[in-house]
Amino acid sequence: MRSRVFAATSALVAAGALLAGCSGGSSSGSEDEAADGPVTLEYWAWGTAQDPMVDAWNKAHPDIQVKHTDAGGGSDSSAKLLTATRADNAPDVAVVEYQTLPAMIVGDVAADITEYVDDDLKSSFTDATWGLTTFNDAIYGVPQDVGPMAFVYNQARLDELGVPVPTTWAEFKTAAAAVRAADPNAYLATFNTSEFGFFAGMAQQAGAQWWSVDGDQWTVGIDDEASQEVADYWQDLIDNDLIKVEDLLTPQWNQEVNAGQVLSWPSALWAPGVIYGVAEGMAGQWAMAPLPQWTPGDTAVAYQGGSAVVVTTSSKHPKEAAEFAAWINSTDEGAAIQLETGQYPASTLGQTKAETSAPPLLMPQQTDFWELASTIAADTIPNISWGPNVNVAQSAFQDAMAKAVQNGTPLREALTETQKVVVEDMKTTGFDVSE
Repeated sequence: MRSRVFAATSALVAAGALLAGCSGGSSSGSEDEAADGPVTLEYWAWGTAQDPMVDAWNKAHPDIQVKHTDAGGGSDSSAKLLTATRADNAPDVAVVEYQTLPAMIVGDVAADITEYVDDDLKSSFTDATWGLTTFNDAIYGVPQDVGPMAFVYNQARLDELGVPVPTTWAEFKTAAAAVRAADPNAYLATFNTSEFGFFAGMAQQAGAQWWSVDGDQWTVGIDDEASQEVADYWQDLIDNDLIKVEDLLTPQWNQEVNAGQVLSWPSALWAPGVIYGVAEGMAGQWAMAPLPQWTPGDTAVAYQGGSAVVVTTSSKHPKEAAEFAAWINSTDEGAAIQLETGQYPASTLGQTKAETSAPPLLMPQQTDFWELASTIAADTIPNISWGPNVNVAQSAFQDAMAKAVQNGTPLREALTETQKVVVEDMKTTGFDVSE
């Protein structure tokens, strides 16, 4: 794979990007300590799969016991990890979202575990998935779950209105217009100005690379041509009242979904579980299809969501911690638990295992759901890079997009504003960023 998120660590230090006092002892004196009793690992992770996976590990590994703490998900957990690393009391192992992993490496939270990883573990994942945790040929985590993008839609309502399921984004616009013509109270989909991950996935599908690095020099492409074209596409749908600008999962949005007034959610493979949680009574009416394509015949999609398990630099048992991270994410036991608890595994083993599982509760009639999911997951875009300040980008994007919609200014200008904020932040932090 081509050069990813980071140059050498020494270059990052020179750039002033590492947090002061972050070098938690990664000493592996665990063998001597293990002689006095079981090694105990602290594990921070969120989600329903974690407790049963930890229980299964502890039962099978009496000499290495894991204590699980739910430290909150996403950005909350990452912020706590940074703070704990400064104090040299971070857990041994933690779940980190893919898009925030670069910041965890820059912040000296995630340890390089290359020496503990063998070819068998690497072969448990596709190149695109494994690449999400590999930077400059160094391995910083084991993938746990992934969210390949897909199209989740109200099949019953589209059939009722005589609107075919779109396979391209051009067809999506046609379908959106057909829905509005057939039922003025309904929209094919909504556009949420807060959905940074969704828009990034759309742009990546169109060929955008929002962050890249060559040696020590970074390039930021949040307002590149591909991203601007995506902004123009959604601008056109908004201007023509073909989609509705609205936040997701609000009481109003939930009510509209239940009333058959919002007929799809371009999102990811995890979406059926979310919709079932707010519209259980619609089970059997919804279905899943591949995400519409920008270029007909190009089936590759980006990830929207997903996470990896990292070993922290604070751990005094990095070898055992890496063994735990590998086991829960690449074995039959771990895959079975993930599927039982509604998590789509990152491992090819887990994805294959999913093909024989029952479809999601939202769409029990779609018996090929997991087979289709595996096909989608096998064709995700490789070499997706995230930068060291995704949190800054997300906040700037949400603010700029909301203002653009409120003020009636072009969405492409919101991307330009986001680009400006991200570049200025990186330069202030000490990164070399090309103009």
